[in-house]
Amino acid sequence: MTKILIPIPSYGFDPTEAAVPWKLLTDSGFEVAFATPDGTAGSADLRMLTGEGLGFLRRVLQAREDAVEAYREMEVDPAFLHPMKYVDVVEGDFEGLLLPGGHDKRVREYLESEVLQRLVVELFRAEKPVGAICHAVILPARSIDPATGRSVLYGYKTTSWLQTNELLSYQATRLWLGDYLVTYPGTTVEEEVRAALADEADFVPGPNPVLRDDPEHLDRGFALRDRHYVSARWYGDVYNFAKGFFELLQEAA
Repeated sequence: MTKILIPIPSYGFDPTEAAVPWKLLTDSGFEVAFATPDGTAGSADLRMLTGEGLGFLRRVLQAREDAVEAYREMEVDPAFLHPMKYVDVVEGDFEGLLLPGGHDKRVREYLESEVLQRLVVELFRAEKPVGAICHAVILPARSIDPATGRSVLYGYKTTSWLQTNELLSYQATRLWLGDYLVTYPGTTVEEEVRAALADEADFVPGPNPVLRDDPEHLDRGFALRDRHYVSARWYGDVYNFAKGFFELLQEAA
């Protein structure tokens, strides 16, 4: 059975970006393992899960019902309840790596993990399927291959959470949420990702993200594939993202 790894932080990952791909993968017969910093079960960003405190933008920002249902299934899955420690993960045990995003500042332990960055380098070297969505694209952007001294994304095309949307969401909510929607004050996800690329043209924003995709409306979303790597911009692209990752796994089998 093909085994996929989903590493997550202790708290703050986006529920949609983790649970929807998890459900599609497990329903298709893939084995999915999880990893957290200390080997205890992680938790999604509860504000995104419940909508509490999101004010009049709750309907826009909160996880949709299908994602919440998938998360409730995932959070009682034995693999989710008993994750590995980051340091115990071995690249050879997995055929693919899926990286969900999240903007809560506690995801920094995940985005900044040197252990996970080394793992990403190993999977890129092995040309195994790797998927990263939204803020999680920062992780491969920071994954420096010692052989080249450059990010594994150097020479690849990618997308990520867009600067225009990051700044707009911050401005729209800062009066009551402060900088909750900003993971790294003073910079944006897109700025950091672009800095890791070989060429400005390698960053592909895609069409303006407005509506969320779903299995019946994939045209609303966007995912970008380059060889064994697929990326997407936000939870509104999650079904396109999961579909792209699934296709990579099928081709690699």
